[in-house]
Amino acid sequence: MSDTVLSGWTPRSMRLGLYIHLPFCAKRCGYCSFNTAPYAPAAMGRFLAAVGAEIDLLAGTPWAASSTLATVFVGGGTPSLATEDELAALLDRLRRRFAVDAGAEITVECNPESVSRERLAGYRRAGVNRISLGVQSLDDTVLPALNRLHTAAEARRAFDAARAAGFDNVSADLIYGLPGLGQATWELTVRRLLEWEPDHLSAYALTLDEGSLWHAAGVRGLPLEEEVTAQYRALARRAGEAGYEHYEISNYARRGRRSAHNQIYWRAEEYLGLGPGACGFLGDVRYANVKPVDRYCALVESGRAPLASHESLTPRQRLAERLILGLRLRDGIPAEWLAERIGVEPGRLPALLDAWKERGLLIEDAGRVRLSEAGFLLSDALFVDLL
Repeated sequence: MSDTVLSGWTPRSMRLGLYIHLPFCAKRCGYCSFNTAPYAPAAMGRFLAAVGAEIDLLAGTPWAASSTLATVFVGGGTPSLATEDELAALLDRLRRRFAVDAGAEITVECNPESVSRERLAGYRRAGVNRISLGVQSLDDTVLPALNRLHTAAEARRAFDAARAAGFDNVSADLIYGLPGLGQATWELTVRRLLEWEPDHLSAYALTLDEGSLWHAAGVRGLPLEEEVTAQYRALARRAGEAGYEHYEISNYARRGRRSAHNQIYWRAEEYLGLGPGACGFLGDVRYANVKPVDRYCALVESGRAPLASHESLTPRQRLAERLILGLRLRDGIPAEWLAERIGVEPGRLPALLDAWKERGLLIEDAGRVRLSEAGFLLSDALFVDLL
């Protein structure tokens, strides 16, 4: 595909999110299915130059000059392997080619072992205003089994370093349903993390997705489904008691600290993707970049867009995605969206949705429909029917 394809995809909105994928990792975690590559300083230099070239390609589209970036999220991989100077140069290049909101949320994912107060202070000077810290566990017997390179104490030092560097918006990630993770250990992890008073918390159940080492080789000691459910409930209860809003199935936030970037995804709004394997959504088109880092770099170095695939969503696909993504949020969706979906398939859905309402899983109020806390837990079953 050529860059002329991307030029023809006109956004519906001129306010966009931007995701930048930095794929390098010092070590790949067993559960990870993301697009990653081994870290080497020389590879980082070539890669960042290629991302700059992709920024220039996007900036050359007819709609770019009238677009504004409302959020920027640098994910990976391990983005915090980039030095403060490398990240500053990347963000400077972005600002020269695109309008970035003065109050844009700019997030960088960080691993505890790859940050220091100095590096984080450099990120802050470069314009980063939100840190997402990949804690995953606070049990030093669990962390090595995940192939994580930090200890629980190092995770705490990284969090404190972010605060010392001036960040007042710090998120932490956890995983539950891990091999060998008992209820008592999980509750202790949650309690200890909440004592840090992060501004945001993301907690995901372990999934053995295709592309992960554990999916290929298998893993022993996985907890039973009822144990995973108990860990989810314990997290929701303790986070609520600590004053966090459970605003999305897997996410909790203090007042005013929801993830602005991730809400773009959940509201089925538009965003650009930069880097190998990154995905974007413009107009009614979803697209993905090539995954191999060398292939990605070679394409943009030759002036070509690094696209691997794209698809135009049908009206029914768009409707289904709006429903499923929107119902992940505590805010829910406008009731008319659900009525529109029922109109597509009137025979089956009304009775199903009525049953969910009778069980207290789906709540309709003031013209909006949302899932209850119990509905969050069972949401996958409803989402399948809405598709």
